[in-house]
Amino acid sequence: MMRKTFLVLMGATAGAAMTLLATQSPMSAVGSSAKAAGADTYRQLSLFGDIFERVRAHYVEKPDDSKLVESAINGMLNGLDPHSSYMDPKSFKDMQIQTRGEFGGLGIEVTQEEGLIKVVAPIDETPAAKAGIRAGDIITHLDDEAVQGLTLNQAVEKMRGQVNTKIRLKVMRKGLDKPLEVTIVRDVIRVRSVRSRIEGEDVGYIRISSFNEQTTDGLKKAITDITAQIPPEKLKGYVIDLRNNPGGLLDQAISVSDTFLERGEIVSTRGRDAEETQRFNARAGDLTKGKPLIVLINGGSASASEIVAGALQDQKRATIVGTRSFGKGSVQTIIPLGSGNGALRLTTARYFTPSGKSIQAKGITPDIEVLQEVPEEVKARASTDTKGESSLRGHLKAEGDEQAGSQSYVPPETKDDKALNAAFELLRGARTDASFPPNPKGAVPN
Repeated sequence: MMRKTFLVLMGATAGAAMTLLATQSPMSAVGSSAKAAGADTYRQLSLFGDIFERVRAHYVEKPDDSKLVESAINGMLNGLDPHSSYMDPKSFKDMQIQTRGEFGGLGIEVTQEEGLIKVVAPIDETPAAKAGIRAGDIITHLDDEAVQGLTLNQAVEKMRGQVNTKIRLKVMRKGLDKPLEVTIVRDVIRVRSVRSRIEGEDVGYIRISSFNEQTTDGLKKAITDITAQIPPEKLKGYVIDLRNNPGGLLDQAISVSDTFLERGEIVSTRGRDAEETQRFNARAGDLTKGKPLIVLINGGSASASEIVAGALQDQKRATIVGTRSFGKGSVQTIIPLGSGNGALRLTTARYFTPSGKSIQAKGITPDIEVLQEVPEEVKARASTDTKGESSLRGHLKAEGDEQAGSQSYVPPETKDDKALNAAFELLRGARTDASFPPNPKGAVPN
């Protein structure tokens, strides 16, 4: 049993090493100090094996071997930094769904209320919407199984499934005496990470809530929709809202930034070895045709959001408004570990803005700081500040002084949103600031 376990662990490690070394130059001969370090590592692995066997033999209750090994793996990775982790097969699958931004399902946003599933809203043009599901409907049964007793995640997982498969819902609706029974055929559901609207007939507002595989396409569609509704001579500019956007895919952060740039570096990533450095540059083609741009950030804007804000700020393409961002300046690589073994999420690089600044445990500082007025009842319920990367135990240290988090509250009503209204005022000329519009001559040399 022990021999088999070690082979699995070592095989996973070897597979990861091969993945990471595929782009590296050949290593030099291993010196005597490296051999000594290797011998010490094997002694420590032997110690782990000894402890593992003693726990199996003498713990007060019979432990689950697989859980012991998984906990050991998690302990090793958690000791590195807050973002490296092991994902079991289910977590890996959930992560893939999240980053793909699409899945087989019904097309409804739901919440849980008194143990039952309540429909927040059906998504337009999805099977649920076409079947007549309405906001406020209460789902009591899925394929004749009561949802009472299920967690929200368990219920959502049951509603998802293979495309073109059927599921029966029993639904209670206000005003009806009897429950409705609805059969719905699952289809491909795309998660909307981009939403847009026209503000005052002269400003385009675009909200990006995450960076999944659908984000850049959603952004391009939003720009097309806005330009179709506002003539070029009336369009004052765009507000890109990245507040409380936790991040996502690196390639999407790069392509979103590229949407607004004609040239120049977007971001660079630097690993442990100098030859691992990668630089990503914009290609010609600003889809907004140079229209003024304001980006909103706050303490909840992290990772991919910070890449976009940092690129547009350093290239003097946009003015950043709001409060300092979260400060997650590291890149995680997802390394699949074979069928049924899940995946390794490993921090493999730091990223740097075009000016060469690392935002790790520092964040992006806005050009114009705007603090929100937080109602007392909101303050009483929960904290309205995000502590930031620098508060996380075991975080990668910053280059220089670290910064704490900042305000992350966003008012639900536009009229109360001071940062958003400041952006509108800047675009319309009702407010002036030396940072708007940014001076292109101050951009990072390209």
